[in-house]
Amino acid sequence: MKQLISLNREHFSGKLKSVLVVLSLIIGASLFISCDNDLDIQSDFPFEVNVMPVPNQVANGQTVEIRFTIVRNGNYEGTNYFIRYFQFDGQGTLRLYNSFPYLPNDLYPLPAEQFRLYYTSHSNESESFDVWISDNFGNEKKISFQFNNSSN
Repeated sequence: MKQLISLNREHFSGKLKSVLVVLSLIIGASLFISCDNDLDIQSDFPFEVNVMPVPNQVANGQTVEIRFTIVRNGNYEGTNYFIRYFQFDGQGTLRLYNSFPYLPNDLYPLPAEQFRLYYTSHSNESESFDVWISDNFGNEKKISFQFNNSSN
């Protein structure tokens, strides 16, 4: 009888070990299958654009300084910023510092995250234009400006 009980324990113990080994293999395999070996490194950081207040009136021939600051939500060395603009009311020129005037809808690289643009009016009417600042990851911000003519 003792021999029969001993055989049943060995048989049961062997089956239990086999079941535990199989369960361990299944759990281990599911953990490895669900792991992603690709490292997720964020390199695309959205940004905001702050603009200092500007006058709401401008005369023909007058130049207005517009101060911009790009505020990053993260810091990635490979980020480059660009600017373009489009004037849909009135006439004027927009330039960076003492550089040549920008052409509408052309894309220009920005040298820094803090910069000044200079808008010179060439109109006796109200003037409106939009400035778009974008990065090399496709993020883009639009800033709208409207000036009334101060001679009216």
